[in-house]
Amino acid sequence: MNSRIVQWALYTGLFVLYLLHNDLWFWNDSRLVLGLPIGLFYHVCFSIVTAVALYLLVKFTWPRHLEAESEKESAS
Repeated sequence: MNSRIVQWALYTGLFVLYLLHNDLWFWNDSRLVLGLPIGLFYHVCFSIVTAVALYLLVKFTWPRHLEAESEKESAS
């Protein structure tokens, strides 16, 4: 798979997460999911998805060329 496509997909996903951060649709909802208010459950799931997204961002978009330059400088 093309690296640029993966990077843009991750950046787009990050923007979508930014838009979904404030859950205005659950403010007045008193339902419980797994014993938690649905708004809190939403944020638990949102936090897990965000952690996975940030892991993928670091894995696929980290500027490796900067690390290579740093290692060359420290070896000198």
